[in-house]
Amino acid sequence: MSFIAGIDLGTTHSAIAVVEAGMPGLLADADGRRLMPSVVHYSPTDEIETGREALNMHGSAPESTIYSIKRFIGLDASAVEPGEVPYAIGGNPLVVQIKDRRILPEEVSAEILKTLKAQAEAALEQPVERAVITVPAYFNDAQRQATKRAGELASFTVERIINEPTAAALACGLEKLPDGSRVAVYDLGGGTFDLSILELNKGVFQVLATHGNTKLGGDDIDRRFADWIAGFIGMNIGAEGYSRLRVAVEQAKVELSTREETTIYQPFLTASDSYQGSITRQQLEEIARPVIEKTRPHCFQALADAGLKPSDLQQVILVGGQTRMPLVRRMVAEWFECAEYEEVRGDVRLGSAFHEADGPVLNTSVNPDEAVALGAAIQGAILNGDLTDLLLLDVTPLSLGLETFGGLTNVIIPRNTTIPTKAGELFTNAMDGQRAMLVHVLQGEREKAADNWSLGRFELAFEKAKRGAARVGVQFEIDADGILHVLARDTATGREKIVEMKSAVDVDDEKVQEMVEESVEHAFADMDARRWIEASLKAKESLKAADAALAEFGDQLEDPKLVRDAMEDLENALESEDLAVLMPAMTQLDVETMPLADLMMDAAMEAMLRQRGLVD
Repeated sequence: MSFIAGIDLGTTHSAIAVVEAGMPGLLADADGRRLMPSVVHYSPTDEIETGREALNMHGSAPESTIYSIKRFIGLDASAVEPGEVPYAIGGNPLVVQIKDRRILPEEVSAEILKTLKAQAEAALEQPVERAVITVPAYFNDAQRQATKRAGELASFTVERIINEPTAAALACGLEKLPDGSRVAVYDLGGGTFDLSILELNKGVFQVLATHGNTKLGGDDIDRRFADWIAGFIGMNIGAEGYSRLRVAVEQAKVELSTREETTIYQPFLTASDSYQGSITRQQLEEIARPVIEKTRPHCFQALADAGLKPSDLQQVILVGGQTRMPLVRRMVAEWFECAEYEEVRGDVRLGSAFHEADGPVLNTSVNPDEAVALGAAIQGAILNGDLTDLLLLDVTPLSLGLETFGGLTNVIIPRNTTIPTKAGELFTNAMDGQRAMLVHVLQGEREKAADNWSLGRFELAFEKAKRGAARVGVQFEIDADGILHVLARDTATGREKIVEMKSAVDVDDEKVQEMVEESVEHAFADMDARRWIEASLKAKESLKAADAALAEFGDQLEDPKLVRDAMEDLENALESEDLAVLMPAMTQLDVETMPLADLMMDAAMEAMLRQRGLVD
């Protein structure tokens, strides 16, 4: 039997799953462990270790032990914060530097995927060559491309890249809900966060909206936790000591999800000092709360984008290892006004009424560490034809468009459009004699091109033509992996270019989630700017046309000075950059040039009649 494996390539842990006999399940390693630490160690002898073996090297060789690589895949040096990780990473393209080796983030991820592939083949006793790999919903095009390349480097045929919260929804058996049911998937993992709103209709899952941050997760809590302890003990523990402390606090954080107190013991954090101390759940929650609070705006933005309020949801599904923390569950239940809340302590589930009003149920029924991989396996089974009663429709999280004349953005595919999708428009040349058109592809929500992100640009040549004579069709296609392909075609000659957008966004990835918020904050100013640019372009064209008409027909006017005065007023209005001044000046020029327009019309009519031999 041929399998399409589902892979959760996580920031902290990764997993691989398949559907056998209609049942999805994770494939364990030789020791029965289903989750693999997303860690890769490069030894001085060029040997590569992955998973738990690599994690064991984290404390003794932090400079050559790579973790959280998912935070950097597909990005550039601006994505790296000083001191964020102990290994050397930077440059354009972004690389990990280990002595003389320069390793791309996708090459690191490929080592993790190779280990998962071997693990699956050992468990199934047959080759596993095809895979569905998940990514955060807010991964941009470059990050998706890099993830796909990682899969290919690991010798997988990557059948599809799908969003993690969407995969998690598949794992929850939501097809059993009534048609029209809407759910929110709150996915807080080790390094990323997404909130997606989905609707179910006749077996079709459609993502209504998604929002999130690709650099926010449990890693941030671990770092704050480790910094807090390091500051408390006041030792100069160095890079190795800090790396060991990071491992210890992550384990303590896990324990405090089911216990009220635990102990952290680290012998010889320095050459002469050890550390032992107790930490309570309350202390951890005080450290973690600011990080969790950062997810709240994304939840409400996704709801607003979907045009919903919390009471319109049937369920809020928690996935991602960090959602095991009781504080996360309490805060999410409060934000979404959940009718019921279920907290887990040890092996005992404590059900309690959380909110008197009706509201969505907080769904903690799936293993938050495994849901994404299981959902990816279900998607693989759908693609393989093994499951036929489910369909998955995803969305693109940010608008995609082109820069047009005047530096404005023309949106081709709006944000939250269901993918795969295809859309296009016809454009023309802006100047006489123009021989090529620059196709500048943008991603973002702002009106001015300069305020959005450049995904790439290329030129399409065409025959020299007068202004407005050339016709270039531009088509955007987002495939099922969320990867953008841009086609530009000269309609006269059929000459075309097709470009797959691979350029990384040259901004800090943390600003991805700020784009929508900024578009709302600056909405009125942006619209004013667009109106001014459009009006000023029209005014300049009016001045150019009036000047040409005056040169040809001015001597036939009773008082050409009226037109010249109106032109001067319009030129002054342009210098004012005040739309309230410009619009009346444009109207006045239109009034004063009406006699010119009549003369031009008469001349054109006479020329046409003469051409037809109807007048001498």
